[in-house]
Amino acid sequence: MSEFWLISAPGDKENLQALERMNTVTSKSNLSYNTKFAIPDFKVGTLDSLVGLSDELGKLDTFAESLVKRMAQSVVEVMEDAKGKVQENLLANGGLKEKMKCLKIDLTSFVTHFEWDMAKYPAKQPLLSVVDTLAKQLAQIETDLKSRTAAYNTLKTNLENLEKKSQGNLFTRTLSDIVNKEDFVLDSEYLVTLLVIVPKPNYAQWQKTYESLSDMVVPRSTKLITEDKEGGLFTVTLFRKVIDDFKTKARENKFTVREFYYDEKEIEREREEMTRLLSDKKQQYQTSCVALKKGSSTFPDHKVTVTPLGNPARPAAGHTDRERESEGEGEGPLLRWLKVNFSEAFIAWVHIKALRVFVESVLRYGLPVNFQAVLLQPHKKSSTKRLREVLNSVFRHLDEVAAASILDASVEIPGLQLSNQDYFPYVYFHIDLSLLD
Repeated sequence: MSEFWLISAPGDKENLQALERMNTVTSKSNLSYNTKFAIPDFKVGTLDSLVGLSDELGKLDTFAESLVKRMAQSVVEVMEDAKGKVQENLLANGGLKEKMKCLKIDLTSFVTHFEWDMAKYPAKQPLLSVVDTLAKQLAQIETDLKSRTAAYNTLKTNLENLEKKSQGNLFTRTLSDIVNKEDFVLDSEYLVTLLVIVPKPNYAQWQKTYESLSDMVVPRSTKLITEDKEGGLFTVTLFRKVIDDFKTKARENKFTVREFYYDEKEIEREREEMTRLLSDKKQQYQTSCVALKKGSSTFPDHKVTVTPLGNPARPAAGHTDRERESEGEGEGPLLRWLKVNFSEAFIAWVHIKALRVFVESVLRYGLPVNFQAVLLQPHKKSSTKRLREVLNSVFRHLDEVAAASILDASVEIPGLQLSNQDYFPYVYFHIDLSLLD
């Protein structure tokens, strides 16, 4: 499953034993895979400031999740010709230890191997400063995302409008990609070439009658240029002074003169515009294939490892050095930007989750700071109900009222603004990596 439960309990002996009991039960029952979730010690400040920070972090968490999902969807849109490869481009690169920043880290690996980035978000700074740094970073990414996707969508719209012109029938579609200079008599003071749409059943009639539809029609001047399922586009050359008469007679015989003036510069401009838009769109995304460079690894092949709280035999996820994608190779600027900044936004989001656990744990369990955070990954959807029952049973002693209310929805928790279903005896936050659903 791509679902994680991030919980915390007090770090005293009794509750550490409770965590071990929880781990034993969940492992034996195959309910979840559990790992310790390391969170640094922050400067706490006052409890009043933490209450305000808790509200701010809740809003920032929602915003970050929304931004990450929007960026994932943008990758889907840009990779419209290779949607099957989207997931492998949604990574959290550079989010682990320095020596592992060359690796492609999938989202699950990043969450289960989470380490606080001290360089980006120094834990020695006041909590408010750390939150402000995260908020500004995400706000800038959103601003850039809006401008870049707007430019890309404008490009797509312009291209679609041009493509629509070439997809209609002979009465409406553009003719710039059909006609050639050789099809027309040009620069003549007296002669002009018209384009006539003739229904398919009337081809023979056209050939027999077009020269006699009006005076001054050039004999044997008609030629079929193209046709669709309904009819064909024919040329005919005649004297300019009989154009109106010819159009009238043609209409009476169910032949339609298509209004068209051959302007070589305009046709060339339209063709160049189509080529340019196609090229620009393609350059925004080029197939992001894995470019393997054997022997180019800075470090020998290795995989990310983790010391689990529970089953140590579980294989670690991640990609080896030799599976790295050459940075930027084969990618357009928009896809490259989306990949880099999706990674940044996702990493920031998980840091926000860690901050929420810290703040809520201090508010819930008090000072001095002493709690243990644990990440649970339910094995399957059907086991979540049983997993919740185990947690509520193990940590019932932390808040008897909350534990009772879970069993009896009629019990209200004084002062609690959340609905009972959102509150548990332990600190709990949900992480859902189903970003494309």
